[in-house]
Amino acid sequence: MAHQPYASQECRNAHRSVHDTLDVVSGKWKLLILAVLLEEKQRFKELTRTIGISPRILSKELQELELNQLVTRTVCDTRPVTVEYAATAHAHTLSNVIHAMHEWGKLHHATVIGDVGKS
Repeated sequence: MAHQPYASQECRNAHRSVHDTLDVVSGKWKLLILAVLLEEKQRFKELTRTIGISPRILSKELQELELNQLVTRTVCDTRPVTVEYAATAHAHTLSNVIHAMHEWGKLHHATVIGDVGKS
């Protein structure tokens, strides 16, 4: 019988790793939040405006990212109190993934929509 390449332990481990990654960063917002925070730390209200996300959803997403050690939350000593978020060193390990998604997104847009600049 022919070897089943997708049934190997190595492939099962790879699938598990991809599944684990998706558990941490899946959803509409997490990678976008990380992409913004990898550029610079931001206050909560800045993030809502930059990303275009409701405060309720952003709060939930940030809590999950903090639990997974991808963002830090700092309460600033200001009046009124402000909260600042930053990407952790662990989040920076996703930089290549986010960059690859950016490049693929441009390619996909050009493939499906076409180059808008061309006439």
